[in-house]
Amino acid sequence: MLLDPQNLGRSAIGTALGALLRRPALETKSATPQSEPKVTNRGHPMRARRTTADRVREALLNLSASRATCVKHEEKAWSSITFAGTRHEVTLRFEGAEAVAIGEELIECLPEHEFTIPGQLVADATITEVDHRFGMHERMIVTAVLLLLEES
Repeated sequence: MLLDPQNLGRSAIGTALGALLRRPALETKSATPQSEPKVTNRGHPMRARRTTADRVREALLNLSASRATCVKHEEKAWSSITFAGTRHEVTLRFEGAEAVAIGEELIECLPEHEFTIPGQLVADATITEVDHRFGMHERMIVTAVLLLLEES
């Protein structure tokens, strides 16, 4: 049985149900018109600023010769009496034998790699988890944790 807002009566429940039934359909972001991109005073389109998280992801993807896909990236701020920084946990997926070989190289070289992230010092870079699947569709999922300190 379908509810008709006209026949619900004057009770509080009837009024609330009537209001819900009269609501328009849900809006979607694609239904709204796109705004014009912002431009600089020289007429060039403005680029979004790259965050530290963007730079960490980019550094790891470059280290993996762009053969990895970033599956997850979590960033958590932390501080102590003497230091402040962020902890980044990045999960990368390598698919195919060649990509898995590059992933194995990443596992080997990550702890000693010298990162160049502006304003940040990578205090520790470790691999915390590896899931390696063999067979026709070989793949490897690697979770790396990077501890960054803010340079002051």
